[in-house]
Amino acid sequence: MVGKKSGRAQLREEGLARTDNNLDLTTWPQVNMINQKNYYTEFLKRDEQYLAVRYPQEEERARMVREARDKDRALAQGVSTETTAEEGADEAGMSYSRDDPSRLVVLHVGSQNLRIGLGTDALPKSIPMVIARRWQENESEENDGEPSPKRMKIDGAVPADALPEKWFGDDFADQYMAMSSELRTRMRSNKRRVLPNSKDLVTNFNRRTPPEVISEHNDVNRIEWTELPRDPKKAPEYVTGHEALRIPEKSNPRYKLFWPIRNGTFNERDYTNRNQLYHDISKIFEEAFRTQLGITKLKELANYKCVFIIPDLYERVYVTMMLDILIRDLGLGKVCLQQESLSATFGAGYGIACVVDIGAQKTSICCVDEGLCIEDSRVNLKMGGADVTETFIKMMLYGHFPYSDMNLKRRYDFLLAEELKQKFCSMDEGSVTVQTWDFHLRASGQDTRKYTFKTYDETMLSAMGLFKPSIFDHSRKLEGRRKVVPRSVDLYDGSPNDPISQAQITVLDTAGGKSASVNGTQEPGGTPAVQSTPQRAQPFNLLSRLNENENTPRSSVAGSPAPEGTGTPNPDRDTPMGDADQPLVFRDPVLEKTKLADERDKIVPVMPLDQAVLESVTQGARGDDRKLRDFLGGIMLIGGGSKTPGLGAFLETRLRELRPYYGKEILVGPPPREFDPQVVIWKGGSVFGRLSPAGNDSWISKTEYDILGSRLLNNKCMFAW
Repeated sequence: MVGKKSGRAQLREEGLARTDNNLDLTTWPQVNMINQKNYYTEFLKRDEQYLAVRYPQEEERARMVREARDKDRALAQGVSTETTAEEGADEAGMSYSRDDPSRLVVLHVGSQNLRIGLGTDALPKSIPMVIARRWQENESEENDGEPSPKRMKIDGAVPADALPEKWFGDDFADQYMAMSSELRTRMRSNKRRVLPNSKDLVTNFNRRTPPEVISEHNDVNRIEWTELPRDPKKAPEYVTGHEALRIPEKSNPRYKLFWPIRNGTFNERDYTNRNQLYHDISKIFEEAFRTQLGITKLKELANYKCVFIIPDLYERVYVTMMLDILIRDLGLGKVCLQQESLSATFGAGYGIACVVDIGAQKTSICCVDEGLCIEDSRVNLKMGGADVTETFIKMMLYGHFPYSDMNLKRRYDFLLAEELKQKFCSMDEGSVTVQTWDFHLRASGQDTRKYTFKTYDETMLSAMGLFKPSIFDHSRKLEGRRKVVPRSVDLYDGSPNDPISQAQITVLDTAGGKSASVNGTQEPGGTPAVQSTPQRAQPFNLLSRLNENENTPRSSVAGSPAPEGTGTPNPDRDTPMGDADQPLVFRDPVLEKTKLADERDKIVPVMPLDQAVLESVTQGARGDDRKLRDFLGGIMLIGGGSKTPGLGAFLETRLRELRPYYGKEILVGPPPREFDPQVVIWKGGSVFGRLSPAGNDSWISKTEYDILGSRLLNNKCMFAW
């Protein structure tokens, strides 16, 4: 008799028993069950549970309680309560209003100048963003005294009999002659008179005109140089601002100039230590507060608010480092961050505009609509007025400029070159004639020399380099990049997280010789474009998801590793589909994003100004023809480089040639109300800082920053951080 079998034995014999081999049943991401115990909790579901939101509310509530208490005390003592409601007291006992614009500081940092002022100032104070430190040799003595612009050398030295036409190489000469020929052709088509021997007239005059020597006591406009103590041991360790540029070249001890900001970001070419860069910026700010605003004690800054203006296409390390300097090093009470283009629209009073900011070493373009910078329209070009200055001097030396020893590394030559550019450069074709000019060369310890010279087309062709940037020298703009200040990376996966825009990707692809991205969604290699800036969430559409046959959710940063060389049309699946004999190569998304960022860091982002404006406007409009016309009709030129006469009209003409269908809509103009284009951004920061604090929740207080640090920026910035 066969014994009775158990149920477990029957399942095992019939093959119905459940076996677990620890293999996943599917490669699809598993969604865990909801923890029912915490499902009904309210943890982090209300804004008040975030410190960044709760602290300003508590501060406002405490202020109201304090004002009510002060009012009751004043009524009990029979004192008028008209002035006590909105007043506080600083450490010295001086009363001040919490909305007092005299307690507001506005800072706009540029590569060449720092603009600083109080909220009550009509215009800011502009000081050079430079610091002079005691050094073994000054900047003009480094590298065996090699001048700038750099002359071509043979066997390590410039030949004594070399003509100025050969100083800068054949490439520069060919481009210069091509631009000159193109300008003559353009002028003839516009019915302007062109003399055939204008170049020879200029060269012959400059070659045979000696300078006139003027003794120092006869020079009415002589320069007051920075005086140093006779004892070198008593000389200061550093000097900032205008005084730094007026230190004599042969001073004892020697001083070297350091510019902490280059091309709109940190100067990693001249610095080898991050702490030194940090302290130099801090000292420049501290001296500016003391000399320009009259704030002699850093303790007083705890009662001040500061609006700090950052680039549109910023770097995260730049923002966090500047914020750390302002709050922790200088001790400002509150700081607010605002982007340059948005600040420019505040200053000009525009609601929608395409802002073109031409600075000394950086040109930024951005479309602003409804109080926000459109992320994909941001463009950052590493060229500006300093490139125009250098090219202008090279063209002048090419035409036998009488002061052939011009060296932009010397302080007085640098100031002279800036003065010559501002006086003589113009984009007006009517000014392209043989003209005679003069200037005075003033150097410490030397007699003043008066030079007379002639110019022809150098005054226009140097500024035209903004539309043909290949004439500029880009050889040292990326030198030392990422060597001192590392790139910002994501806290969780370590991938680069600096913001990037589709317009900037197109600029980099064009500068690198690649084809532009297709419809703003793909890179030249066919891979999806990496978006480091958080984009607006798209509405969920199940049908579109099924039609697109996506196998990895968009919210996944890393995604699934994909085999290469297989026959599957979807590169994001990690299941082998195709030939089993072919080896599987899995991709690391973080490594790919890092390599892509490294490749972009090796490319100097330069593009003709007119093409960059059109690219920014196209990306900003996003296919909306009405918005495209609004941007083209509201192009605003600002920055020091925009003060070149005729630049706006020339840019407008170039844009109409590129987009003839929008000829009537295209309008390029300066800021309204006769504003100085250099201070529009600062003025907008001042207007923004004086808005009611009750409606502005972007202020970062020192207490909050001490607790949360830069994590506050996710809740405090008006832009996607």
